[in-house]
Amino acid sequence: MQTTELDPTLSQTLGNAEKSGLKLVIANKNYSSWSMRPWVAMTAFNIPFQEIPLLLDRSDTTAQIAHYSSAGRVPILLAGETTIWDSLAICEYLAEQFPEKKMWPEDVVARALARSICAEMHSGFTGVRSAMWMNIRAKFPGKGRTIEAQADIGRISEIWETCLALSGPGAFLFGEFSIADAYFAPVVMRFRTYEVVLGPALDAYVERVAAHPAVAQWISGALSETACIEKYDIYPA
Repeated sequence: MQTTELDPTLSQTLGNAEKSGLKLVIANKNYSSWSMRPWVAMTAFNIPFQEIPLLLDRSDTTAQIAHYSSAGRVPILLAGETTIWDSLAICEYLAEQFPEKKMWPEDVVARALARSICAEMHSGFTGVRSAMWMNIRAKFPGKGRTIEAQADIGRISEIWETCLALSGPGAFLFGEFSIADAYFAPVVMRFRTYEVVLGPALDAYVERVAAHPAVAQWISGALSETACIEKYDIYPA
């Protein structure tokens, strides 16, 4: 788990992580949107884990990832003898293993909606992914507004408006912070980097997610990283 030297609970945190037996393999916090999702979920719900960071775009990146999973992608959750190499599968596994954490909404209809929007995020929005990659340290105002990305922004806005209308003002997508919010946290990072203009209610949601302790901790980690990937740090003219 991300910690600092000033953390007074460091030894307890590390001890709990070791006891849990959970290890999460992630890539650069600044760039890896897929890694962010389960990391934020586990941190937000106080599930102890050992963080295993790898660096993207290095000569040994593929070999490093292959050491943990032949799927060749991060994140990877190591749970004893079990290896889970998909971010949504990781979140589902954790929700089943820690039912008391209530990582999904308790209401059956809300839970179905939450799973649906996570699945849509998981498999879609290629316009935003390709034109507005995640780079927390960067500022690319107005960049990436392809037709496909604009359509994705519209659909994401529709999803958020629908969920927030059901959950009430000042809340997360389903009231309390859930896997759904963790799953859209990388989108929040993109909207901040590219300064996407939203309505007041959605702007407020973006700020609430960014200020959530687990998300803020990830952002802090991203800002403190020194590794750079040039192709993601400079937006082509």
